[in-house]
Amino acid sequence: MRSLLDFAGLLCTAILIFRPGVFALSDYSPTFGSNGFANWGSATWPPSSVGVPLVPQTTDHETLELLKQVDPKRIQSTIQTLVNFGTRHTASGTMSRTRGIGAARKWLLSEMTELAKPSNGVMNVSMPCYFQAAQASSGMPIEADVCNVQVEIKGAVDSNRTYVYTGHYDSRRLNNSNNMDDAPGADDNASAVSIALELVRILAPVVAKNPPAASIIIAAVAGEEQGLYGSNFLAQTLKNASVNVQGNFNDDIVGSGSNAPFDPQNQHTVRIFGAGTDYLTLPARVITEIIATGYQDDTPARHLGRYVQEVNAGAASVTDMDVALIYKPDRFHRGGDHESFLKAGFPGIRFTEPQEDFYHQHQDPRTQDGVIYGDEIEYVDFNYTARVGRVNLLSLWSIANAPATPSNFTFDVNIGFLASSLTTPADYLDNIIKLYWNTDPVDPLLDYYEIVWRPMSSQQWAHTVNVGTQTTTRLPISKDNAVFELRAVGKNGKKSPATYALAVESEYFGS
Repeated sequence: MRSLLDFAGLLCTAILIFRPGVFALSDYSPTFGSNGFANWGSATWPPSSVGVPLVPQTTDHETLELLKQVDPKRIQSTIQTLVNFGTRHTASGTMSRTRGIGAARKWLLSEMTELAKPSNGVMNVSMPCYFQAAQASSGMPIEADVCNVQVEIKGAVDSNRTYVYTGHYDSRRLNNSNNMDDAPGADDNASAVSIALELVRILAPVVAKNPPAASIIIAAVAGEEQGLYGSNFLAQTLKNASVNVQGNFNDDIVGSGSNAPFDPQNQHTVRIFGAGTDYLTLPARVITEIIATGYQDDTPARHLGRYVQEVNAGAASVTDMDVALIYKPDRFHRGGDHESFLKAGFPGIRFTEPQEDFYHQHQDPRTQDGVIYGDEIEYVDFNYTARVGRVNLLSLWSIANAPATPSNFTFDVNIGFLASSLTTPADYLDNIIKLYWNTDPVDPLLDYYEIVWRPMSSQQWAHTVNVGTQTTTRLPISKDNAVFELRAVGKNGKKSPATYALAVESEYFGS
């Protein structure tokens, strides 16, 4: 009986395929996964020969060698030193040389200054502060100075274009207002500060001879646990100075890949959280247009996350890591310093470990009912943190030496759409998209532009089209079935993050 049904199905299929004038002979057969089901979620549609399959951009040998210098032993030493200060609560003591946030920031300033010496003055070390009033509701029982410890590297080509690494150095207990008792803060967030110091140490001798094209700021910020105080101070300072911040890499809780539920892959995975349209600082009508045209997953933050995913994929043999891009601003009912940059209108993403350990985060150190609590150093995997550091170093150094992210990328709403009149050109009715972009001012790093596109159901770019240095192109793909972006490729081969296309009327750009 089964064979007769199968034969009948094949016969019906054959009749349909050979129906004159409608169907042609098809050699298509669905692909199947290991479970025997069709790969319905593989994002392989629409099929297209437009462009070439995207291969992750490769990294030059010199940068790969830098990644190998990230040292787990130095990471361990930094974390241990910060833990030894007892508490780093933002409102903790400032008079002791061995305890409290005052001692911690003085040590960080001294350490960064020493590590920056091989830069021969290219790295500028500073500790800007501001006075924060008491705010009991957010964990500030008393007024205190909020001080960031930071290193700035001026770009040699476009010094106003800036990328910022942040990791907060303050810590907390269950009671966020407790500024007296121990709060070791090993994973949250001495782990990220240890990466900051490694970035300074490794880049110092490099920038002395070859400064990056764009500027880099590496900052250990304070006040995160009490209200993102230090990062907001930094982001607003940059905004008020009209600095073109094109990316914030914020690391927070990057100390372990071994937390439950455990999987060996977790030890080689870092999550990146990328915010959607809820953090865009654009006019409401523009955000509405972005959502209406299907580009809600293509915010600058998510493009920054895609960029990190791609450059890491091209260097994964050295980073030994995977990057998981999460379409959320942050974890469930949580936040971080990247939000200060998002609210200032800058792209910002959060790096964090794959599974958090709530037994050893925001806890009073103690043993209770046989369970050990507290953010102590023994729960940090220094090798894991080093791998996260490699991903950051790779991304930060690559993006600062690539061309800037392009701007003013648009598409024609009248082409590849319904006719508006009897005189609508016939070729406007094809399933095509016409794209435009602005090349002024000319980026001295630019070699050419490329369009990257992906199916609507895919997270990462699938194809790329080299469009040279022209300012417009037509592609034979329906705008309803794919997402189109533009990125710049440098003369050194490094590529910028992509930028999304915003629909406009064709009369603004001509036909």
